[in-house]
Amino acid sequence: MNHVISRLPILVLQPHARCNCRCVMCDIWKVATAQELTASDLKRHIDDIQGLGVEWVVLTGGEPLMHSDLWSLCRMLRERGVRTTILSSGLLLDRHAAAIVEHANDVIVSLDGPPGVHNQIRGVPRAFALLDRGVRAIHRLNPKFPINGRCTVQAQNAAHLCATVETARSLGLRSISFLAADLTSTSFNRAEPWPPERQSLVAPDWSILETEIQRLIDRADPFVVESAAKLRRIAAHFRGDHSAPRCNAPWVSAVIETGGEIRPCFFHPPIGNLADGPLAATLNGPRALAFRASLKIAENQVCRQCVCSLFVPSTDAVGSGN
Repeated sequence: MNHVISRLPILVLQPHARCNCRCVMCDIWKVATAQELTASDLKRHIDDIQGLGVEWVVLTGGEPLMHSDLWSLCRMLRERGVRTTILSSGLLLDRHAAAIVEHANDVIVSLDGPPGVHNQIRGVPRAFALLDRGVRAIHRLNPKFPINGRCTVQAQNAAHLCATVETARSLGLRSISFLAADLTSTSFNRAEPWPPERQSLVAPDWSILETEIQRLIDRADPFVVESAAKLRRIAAHFRGDHSAPRCNAPWVSAVIETGGEIRPCFFHPPIGNLADGPLAATLNGPRALAFRASLKIAENQVCRQCVCSLFVPSTDAVGSGN
């Protein structure tokens, strides 16, 4: 079985380490230093990015819009024909609306519930008002600019998922997607996995969540990205059914963090660093090849706990590793 990556359709970049929210399900906001992935960092690897056939770069956080020179990164990528998506808390959309419309292809905003619930989860009293203002500012400049929503399901919003759909629609978003809060990994600036008492603060009540998930399914609303099966998997995850999803992320994507660490996905340990040499060589170095060759997704504990899987069906790379 070939574990060499010759084509990498998706690349996730974390351009800025800090965040402007204080969400209970994430510790990124506790980062004290404003570390950034610079334009010169990206320039050194832009030929490899093009050579690997990267089609889509997702700028994740921290909050990408806090980056001091984000638009240089976006220009560099778009000059190579790469689709650029910004994942944002939404607090800075208004300030950067013109640049977003000019330099990005689309935005995915965090929406954690109707206004009061969203503000509570974000830990910012005016979070929803700022998000609303920012979406409207972008749509005044370009009414067709794609802005989609993403909701992280947890204890504080489990009873409000249907209301979240209607809130997303009222904001003028194109869609809303749902994923389960991650309780067990060392991602999102966690030095170690959360202890059970911290997990219990974020995990929703199963019966409440399952009732709300079924309401979502019964609505059969195409505005919701997930299928009924994927929605049921969210409820099953919190109920303790940790079967691994269908995923080939380590073969078709990579995550590059602000310090240059290269991960096969958000949840597995780094397989190298941008400082090690050219991106393509690092992705296919001994450490990376050994990781992919040994990974059995159906059996791997990290994969079994995964809340954010990826499967790209058409690729020159190997399949799922199962």
